[in-house]
Amino acid sequence: MSEVWVAGEALIDSFTKGNRQFEIVGGGAANTSKALAELSISTSFIGGISNDNYGQLIRSELTSVDLSLSRTSVLPTAVARLLIDDLGSATYEFDLENSASFDFRRDWLPNGTPQMLHVGSLATVIEPGASELFSWAKNIGCPITYDPNFRPNVLSDRDKYQDLFRRWAGVSTIVKMSHEDLNWLGSFEPSDILDMGPSLVVVTEGAAGIWGHTILGSVKVPAERVDVVDTVGAGDTVGAVIIEGFIKYGLEELKGNMLIEVLRRAAQAAGITCSRAGAKPPALEELA
Repeated sequence: MSEVWVAGEALIDSFTKGNRQFEIVGGGAANTSKALAELSISTSFIGGISNDNYGQLIRSELTSVDLSLSRTSVLPTAVARLLIDDLGSATYEFDLENSASFDFRRDWLPNGTPQMLHVGSLATVIEPGASELFSWAKNIGCPITYDPNFRPNVLSDRDKYQDLFRRWAGVSTIVKMSHEDLNWLGSFEPSDILDMGPSLVVVTEGAAGIWGHTILGSVKVPAERVDVVDTVGAGDTVGAVIIEGFIKYGLEELKGNMLIEVLRRAAQAAGITCSRAGAKPPALEELA
């Protein structure tokens, strides 16, 4: 059995940057599973993968990830259309309805207990799959990391998003989110999220660095200085390094002495990802 199961969406990112347009495999869960595999962590991706041409592209991209727990589907692959600005930041539009990427059902979700389960992004929002995924995840019997990766243009109801966030945070050991997520969420502070149940809350702030919050206090590390091509997949790379740290050191060390070192490693890895086009996380040997 793989050390880590990653449940969520694999889709296609269709980029427009200036006069260029190109398509690559994306989705927060797919990116995270790929980043974990690059860190030499045995990883299984759990999601729907279409048998269309985009689905074949997804399979060819995730060759280092175990796909045996995924579901092959006749439904089409979901597509995210991204517009990249001059600073490398992306804005998204989505074509998600009735897609293989969000076809979660208990009758095919796997049995077993990995060392850790990572869940996140739009798969925790889009129904009816999101409720099926939650019912399965809360009973899986292992620590859970959760990345909400809010997309208000998919679900604009802030109150609904807050309810979903509370539900997932309540069954999670680690929550990793961006400062944009935290700001859009509204009235929550990291301390409020810790009160919901997680032991560690990691907040990425782009060029301003990464925060780690536990009941023992808060620490911050600076971002790596790089020439940014785009920021796609950087947050997913951070999440993968946090999971790596949990596996190597355990929760108590992550709440204490090792947290700063793990966050520094996460910042380094995210910087490498930002220096490349698309979600291309670093291999283990690229990290000092």
